[in-house]
Amino acid sequence: MSTATSTRSELPRRHPLLLVALGVALWVLVYAQLEPLSFALVGLMGLAPGTRLAGAVQFFLYDTPKVLMLLTGVVFLMGIVHTFVSPERTRQALSGRRTGAGNAMAAGLGIVTPFCSCSAVPLFIGFLQAGVPLGVTFSFLIAAPMVNEIALGMLFALFGWRVALLYLAMGLLVAIVAGMALGALGLDGWIEDWVTELRSQPQTAAAPGTTLTWHDRVEAGGQHVREIVGKVWIYIILGVALGAGIHGYVPEDFMASIMGNDAWWSVPAAVLLGVPMYTNAAGVIPIVEALLAKGAALGTALAFMMSVIALSAPELIILRKVLKPKLIATFVAIVATGILLVGVVFNHVL
Repeated sequence: MSTATSTRSELPRRHPLLLVALGVALWVLVYAQLEPLSFALVGLMGLAPGTRLAGAVQFFLYDTPKVLMLLTGVVFLMGIVHTFVSPERTRQALSGRRTGAGNAMAAGLGIVTPFCSCSAVPLFIGFLQAGVPLGVTFSFLIAAPMVNEIALGMLFALFGWRVALLYLAMGLLVAIVAGMALGALGLDGWIEDWVTELRSQPQTAAAPGTTLTWHDRVEAGGQHVREIVGKVWIYIILGVALGAGIHGYVPEDFMASIMGNDAWWSVPAAVLLGVPMYTNAAGVIPIVEALLAKGAALGTALAFMMSVIALSAPELIILRKVLKPKLIATFVAIVATGILLVGVVFNHVL
């Protein structure tokens, strides 16, 4: 073997941090171009801008690589973190000494992460794999799409500080209480077996008296990506495809006629209408504003909004690879109950 060839083969082992830095830079560059690239591809396909078909195709072309890149990045980072911090220490940090402390911390983290429901799933998977308690991870999964700075800022601008503050309080309450309820039920056995096996596997943290090199840590991150992303990528594509198919097809007149009804079933009907749809807070708030302009009740419209961004059908499809159907059903039932209560409170208070 020549000296030049030997030097090239040693570069990855000698300079793993340099390679990671280059990879992160490339990741950021590509991620920043996903949205303009999706619009460009739609144009190349000859689809008329502003049409429903063009919107659905652009949504799919943008969200599919976005969610996959988020998942890959989070899982790779978690793989490296595991070489420093054991799952037990992570579990202790988020679970806290008092009941609900970990749920409150996770819900607070969700506020500062402006993710839609599908984009929050990668962090949810990473938390599960790190050994974070199930109920705590659900508090994050609920809060991340439902209560974030984008939603609060737009609600404040459109409806005033009282609505924004009440939404913040009720959204956090739903995330914390629902997470606590799911944790108290002891449903860890309803996680898919492959996730449970990953949680129970010995970690790559250095044994006493030994030291892992950065090459070892990067290898651990890559192994996590192969194990997790390799199992869930098809579910992500299917989930985003469903979201793209229904994105933009919002029958506002029909929904406003239901949401303006004072009948007891108007809030449940709004939640049921919202679950099959998929968008983020920024995308659904203008719809809520249009519904309110057509006579929808505020609490009913906000319950619709919360169901769209916290209980979307694409999110549930992606979660199916991680959670067993019984756990998904329990999650939906508890969160939907919380959203129903929020809708009723808003309708009676404001």
